[in-house]
Amino acid sequence: MSNPESIVSPGGVGFDINCGVRLLRTNLTEKEVGPVREQLAQSLFDHIPVGVGSKGVIPMTASDLDAALEMGIDWSLQEGYAWAQDKEHCEEFGRMLQADPSKVSGRAKKRGLPQLGTLGAGNHYCELQVVDEVYDWFAARRMGIERLGQVCVMIHSGSRGLGHQVASDSLTAMEAAMMRDGIVTNDRQLACAKISSQEGQDYLAAMAAAANYAWVNRSSMTFLVRQALGKHFQQAPDDLDINVVYDVSHNIAKVEQHMVDGQLKTLLVHRKGSTRAFPPHHPLIPADYQLIGQPVLIGGTMGTCSYVLTGTQRGMDETFGSTCHGAGRAQSRNRSRRALSYDQVLQKLHDQGISIRVASPKLVMEEAPESYKDVTEVVDTCHHAGISQKVIKLRPIAVIKG
Repeated sequence: MSNPESIVSPGGVGFDINCGVRLLRTNLTEKEVGPVREQLAQSLFDHIPVGVGSKGVIPMTASDLDAALEMGIDWSLQEGYAWAQDKEHCEEFGRMLQADPSKVSGRAKKRGLPQLGTLGAGNHYCELQVVDEVYDWFAARRMGIERLGQVCVMIHSGSRGLGHQVASDSLTAMEAAMMRDGIVTNDRQLACAKISSQEGQDYLAAMAAAANYAWVNRSSMTFLVRQALGKHFQQAPDDLDINVVYDVSHNIAKVEQHMVDGQLKTLLVHRKGSTRAFPPHHPLIPADYQLIGQPVLIGGTMGTCSYVLTGTQRGMDETFGSTCHGAGRAQSRNRSRRALSYDQVLQKLHDQGISIRVASPKLVMEEAPESYKDVTEVVDTCHHAGISQKVIKLRPIAVIKG
């Protein structure tokens, strides 16, 4: 950061700013939930707006949106859509303080205003999951996971159209800055600007605002999940122990301190399609997890397992405290639609005991397990490399997609 030539690149962050994963635990068991998974899948589908162009049910005015962009999860707490303890278990505690809503364009705000509290489409999902295996019981219990068969909820979503527009707007501004400053890249999507430039500072302020929007978005869906489960089981969400285990960010840039060539340096770490994975005793992770390291949530694909890992000192030393964020695509969406059968994919999920609700039928083929790499192989690679450690394996029993 001290080098005046240092740059920031929206392409190194990604278009869906703060696309991330949140894991909720419950005190429910597979024995209780399994027989009613179809009803629960429908209830979650009814409560959480999904799909391209979906509109949220959280009341939101233009001034509310500006407040949410500035305050992040603190806005959700203020409005009663989050619990106080939720904040403690979010990366950055659910709020980037450098956010400036005035740096977010009117077009981005127009796209984001109706979408708060919506899942979106593509690879985003809300899943009911069951604890299938535990590799480290001490770490699992620190996270509130007490037994095999315990039911969790995983939410994967981001900043929706607002974040995408922030990235698009910034690319346009940075192309002009590159010409002015003589910066050359081999791909438009790698457009960048000096961090110290007006364009660089404007992007970081707008990116932080979009990140805050994503935390509010996932908090809003957490509120809807709590309502859905509480209504079905006729219990208060607090009595069902629907608490946030952790909320991790994928597409984001953070100012962090790391050792480089034996010297402590302040860096702007871009994480596109990767997850922060800080080790035990790091000051930026919650007190609850100081002994085990930051929880790392690795979401699977439709019908495959997901994992919870923890950060390690080796990862801090070798990969700037970063690890994988999931399994990338093995084939394009078009190829998946041509190669896979809608009925066959649904039957396979049914045979695995997985209920599914999806707004767009084509997503059934596009998001089928065959469309992605093996998430277990990806996680095992990170585990054996020592940059994160396996703690929990989660198996899906109900999937909600756009």
